[in-house]
Amino acid sequence: MLAPFSIDAYLPAFPGIEAEFGVGRATLSQSLGAYLAAFAISTLFWGPLSDRIGRRLVILGSSIIYVLASVGCALAKDIDSFLLLRILQGLAASGGLVAGRAMIRDAYSAQNAHKAMSHVMLMFAIAPAIAPLVGAWLYDEWGWHSIFWFLTSLGGLLIVLVLFVDETLSRSRRQSAHPLAVIKTYAQMLVHGRFLALVFSVSFAFAGLFLYIAGAPTVIYDFLGLDRHDFSLQFIPMVGGMMLGSYISSRLAHYWPTLRTITLGLAIMLTAVISNMMLVWFFDAKIMTVIPPLVLYSLGMAIIMPAVTILALDCFPDNRGAASAMQSFIQMSICAMVASVAVPLLNAEWLYFVLGQAAFLLIALLLRFNVRLK
Repeated sequence: MLAPFSIDAYLPAFPGIEAEFGVGRATLSQSLGAYLAAFAISTLFWGPLSDRIGRRLVILGSSIIYVLASVGCALAKDIDSFLLLRILQGLAASGGLVAGRAMIRDAYSAQNAHKAMSHVMLMFAIAPAIAPLVGAWLYDEWGWHSIFWFLTSLGGLLIVLVLFVDETLSRSRRQSAHPLAVIKTYAQMLVHGRFLALVFSVSFAFAGLFLYIAGAPTVIYDFLGLDRHDFSLQFIPMVGGMMLGSYISSRLAHYWPTLRTITLGLAIMLTAVISNMMLVWFFDAKIMTVIPPLVLYSLGMAIIMPAVTILALDCFPDNRGAASAMQSFIQMSICAMVASVAVPLLNAEWLYFVLGQAAFLLIALLLRFNVRLK
């Protein structure tokens, strides 16, 4: 939950941060892109390290760095310092995500790991729903700096919690962290067709949803003409769709083949995109025309994500930390591109957002149906 809180909690405070630092929306959006780029790159370090020293120490160490970076963001006096500290936040926040995914597959069989990952997604989905609400409330009461003090507290809580978590990687299964060994492992992943198809397909599918997450200020302020108190109108229904999708994926784990579950999720997402295209052509941007297709898309996304993640990790059973890292690197690199390039490029009109989402899903579908997943 740390990563989505770091992304979504400060979105309602964009006007205040822009005013204090004297920058525009496009410049401040780069703070999100910088965070995501740092998040993506650092996964390549945390993954092999978790295969070497264990998952627990990686979560603990990265959380300590995250707390220090969050304090720095709260105390930042100019946009350059703020951007640098957001980069440090991103470098640290990825450790828990990478190690956490690997822990699930360490502890469970394939079917049970799919179910467990779905339950984790239920918890994960809560963060985007409440983060903007918490951020808007903190901003109203104490200003934007308080949001980063809150993130500091969240990181501190994670440090305390991880002290009570058992290590899941036995010493007999630990891998070398020598640079040459790590490079060799990553090189094998970059030529593994099935692994790349799985990771890129789910990453581009998620990009279609992340376009609306990173572009939430544009959706709320510009397309819908609402204010910072209305972020819940986008995020709560959208996250409700994610929670329902996670529940459905969990229930299907023991009854349907994984391939059928993935196909169902993609079909739901395609239906959402087609609906979105029809609505943008025939109606103006209103809550009832913009939000429902997002809910349907997020439902389908939550159905496929646990299944695809487990299939990807199983491509490299002896290097699950590194496999989780590569998946996170690719997914977050694409998300960084969405935040830094796609959102500023497409934010002029609602139609452009719809076309962007359609393009991302089309790429995901082409990857899915041109490579066998079983």
